Amino acid sequence: MDKYTGKRLDGRYEIHELVGMGGMALVYRAYDTLDERTVAIKILKDEYLHNAEFIRRFKNESKAIALLSHPNIVKVYDVSFGDQIQYIVEEYIDGTTLKQYLDQQPNVDWHKALHFTMEILQALQHAHERGIVHRDIKPQNIMVLPNGHIKVTDFGIARFARSETRTMTDKAIGSVHYIAPEQARGDLTDEKADIYSVGVMLYEMTTGQLPFEAENAVSVAIMQLQTDPRPPREINPDIPMGLQEITLKAMQKDPMQRYQSAAQMLRDISTFEQDPGVRFHYQYYSNNDKPTHYLDTDTTEINPQHGYNDDFVYTEDGNADNHPDETQTRTKTRSKAPIIATGIIAAFLIVAAILVLSGAMHSQAKIALDNFVGKTLSTVQANNPNNFQFDIKYVTDNSKDAGTITAQDPQNGTMVTPGSKVSLSVVKSVDSAVVPDVSNQTRAAAEQTLKESGLLASFQNHSSDTVDIGNAISTSPAAGSSVEKGKTITVYISTGPGSMTIPDVVGKTLSEAKKTLESAGFHVSAVAHDNTNREAYYVTSTSPGAGNTAKKGDTITVNYSSGKNEKEVKVVVQLPTNVSHSVDLSYYLDGIQQGSETVNPASNNTWTGRFTDSSGIKELLVELDGQKYIKYRLNFDTGNWEVTWRGDYQDQQVSSSAVSSSDVSQSNQSSSSSSSNQSSSSTSSSFSSGENSSSSSAVKK
Repeated sequence: MDKYTGKRLDGRYEIHELVGMGGMALVYRAYDTLDERTVAIKILKDEYLHNAEFIRRFKNESKAIALLSHPNIVKVYDVSFGDQIQYIVEEYIDGTTLKQYLDQQPNVDWHKALHFTMEILQALQHAHERGIVHRDIKPQNIMVLPNGHIKVTDFGIARFARSETRTMTDKAIGSVHYIAPEQARGDLTDEKADIYSVGVMLYEMTTGQLPFEAENAVSVAIMQLQTDPRPPREINPDIPMGLQEITLKAMQKDPMQRYQSAAQMLRDISTFEQDPGVRFHYQYYSNNDKPTHYLDTDTTEINPQHGYNDDFVYTEDGNADNHPDETQTRTKTRSKAPIIATGIIAAFLIVAAILVLSGAMHSQAKIALDNFVGKTLSTVQANNPNNFQFDIKYVTDNSKDAGTITAQDPQNGTMVTPGSKVSLSVVKSVDSAVVPDVSNQTRAAAEQTLKESGLLASFQNHSSDTVDIGNAISTSPAAGSSVEKGKTITVYISTGPGSMTIPDVVGKTLSEAKKTLESAGFHVSAVAHDNTNREAYYVTSTSPGAGNTAKKGDTITVNYSSGKNEKEVKVVVQLPTNVSHSVDLSYYLDGIQQGSETVNPASNNTWTGRFTDSSGIKELLVELDGQKYIKYRLNFDTGNWEVTWRGDYQDQQVSSSAVSSSDVSQSNQSSSSSSSNQSSSSTSSSFSSGENSSSSSAVKK
């Protein structure tokens, strides 16, 4: 058994079993006794506890990652930065990795592949908007849930691994297949590196194979740098052309020619989903002569267990190790390849400049537009060397065959640049129908409109910030598409605004918090609270809390301090001497009894009363056996008290003796004072925040 199984962390997390092991962290299934839920805990390996730079980044990044709240990202519940142990507490996922899923189902239907890709991109968009780049997107870090949805894991730890140097060996293939070219070169990376990795996974899911495979990791990295992937349709002809274009754009070696954001790639996928026949006609400069650039890396060894791993096991000499259980000290090895790469890069820059300039001059040249009228649409689309973007409008013409182009705009002979938009009028089939535009129609009206066009309707709910609840947003296939009569058209019905992340306003003033939340589209309800130990009008919490999601227009409750914070005044009452039996003690504030109890001066000659209030002055009266014994003036503004009156205690059990309270020492600053001093004396007492209370309260301790 390892040293953590069976233990409890911070008195809260019961460690049940080790479920995963990577080069940097151990992953355990545990039980959170406070929130009563099963969690996954990633514990940093001991060898990293004394790496000051890593610890600094671990703390900073973990705090940021904990703010991520998205249905497609594994939740981070807690982090700990102790001297002897550092760990992250995450949502426990009962599922399988996408890697295991692909091993079992290598030929994924492209519809399913798009579903996975969209959810991954939605997770990345959420993270990228918060400045967090994953940098290690791969099937091993994607969990597939039993309900078919996915969750992205390992935000944070994977990105820190990139700050360490590594030697690429034949054991590093688990990650090198998915890294972007700029990562392989050792350049600075941003969110576009994640986009590249998503493109590789989409390629793998739709074709059943990786774009680049070789005998060792270095060879794969070289291919990532300089080899163009084989077009997916050459491997799987069932892949639509539009989907191939999306995949290859995401995998462009130049980050500037890739999708610039997850949102941008999602838009193209959404367009493709609505019309699988769509073409994007992207153009790229030639980039086949990119040089190879080697870099230092650590060795890796894949060691998956139950779907948790980060693929890295570090060895003593930079070589792959087949015995990861042995205790080792990792050292860094230096490759000579960067020296060689310097000369290659210089040559590459010259060639690239020539290519860019020649491409730029070529892109400015205009050509005469061909005559498309009389040709079939399929012929024109298949022979489109100038990558024109065709906007199709279907028309009825019984004198011409279906698919024939009857008009074009601009006209033939017009001078245009390659890639220009060209509108074509195309004869629709007698048995076909054009999908009508039903946007902003009610569900019933949309169904009737489609029925009049000879089409059926199915409905799916979807959020929208612009379309009223219950009205149609769009259709799939899109409006204007030509489809067979009787086809079922999917109509997307608005459910209202989508969910948004609630910003963190704790610590801000109430006015600042209102401005922030209202600017985000929320309504605000403000509630004042006493005894918060905060200054007046400063926000203490929100409900729902920061990082959670709510719909635009929802009301967020903002809890803020009223500035009324209770103070405590502690009074120590000296009981009469020479009394050997129990007496009844009662105490009153401003004439209202606060409590009573039995005391025995022979066993304890003092009684302590603690009284709390937010402000003001109150009178305290203490009685013994129903006799007024002593009075105090309690100042809750300053936390001080003073004696204002003393009485005599007459011991009813001693017939001829009386014990005067004037013989009793009174002071909360010294242990004794003169018994002859009958005048009122001002004293100080302890002063601290009390428990929540709307009125004065007293507690005897």
